[in-house]
Amino acid sequence: MKAYIGKMRGERIRRNPVGWQDAAWSWLGAFTGMAAICWLSAHWLTQQLLIVGSFGATSVLIYAAPESPFAQPRNVLFGSVLSAAVGVACYQALGATPLAISLAVSVSILVMQLTHTVHPPGAAAALIAVVGGPSVNELGWWYPLMPIGAGSAVMLVIAILVNNLARHRRYPRHW
Repeated sequence: MKAYIGKMRGERIRRNPVGWQDAAWSWLGAFTGMAAICWLSAHWLTQQLLIVGSFGATSVLIYAAPESPFAQPRNVLFGSVLSAAVGVACYQALGATPLAISLAVSVSILVMQLTHTVHPPGAAAALIAVVGGPSVNELGWWYPLMPIGAGSAVMLVIAILVNNLARHRRYPRHW
């Protein structure tokens, strides 16, 4: 069965459907990455948060679409950390207001584009910095480093290991 993603100049462009092996490698990476973060959060950082919602979207990119420019280590780490810092600045300046929310997301996108570190979950990290509630807000300027930086680093190490175990996958494509 062939899968097509559209037409270009009258030709069909064929897309390779994801096979069970790719899906299994993606599952293994996502499971291992999230399990590592959960374990670290429960056993090593008992007083600190290490799990945030943006890590779910990061998992999709680095484990299921490792060839994506948005999934490369520089984008994952710096896009997330810079965006989280933008979110903290917006929260500290404006509180959890609609203006802070709007600025956190839009300025994080601006910063990621200007630094060539676009990582879509980064905008979620900025949003979480504003609306994440007391447990996130109390972290203040630590939030970009812990949980965002540390969690991203753990997931990147797992992505490098798992994606390169498969013969047909290579990660990262570039640093």
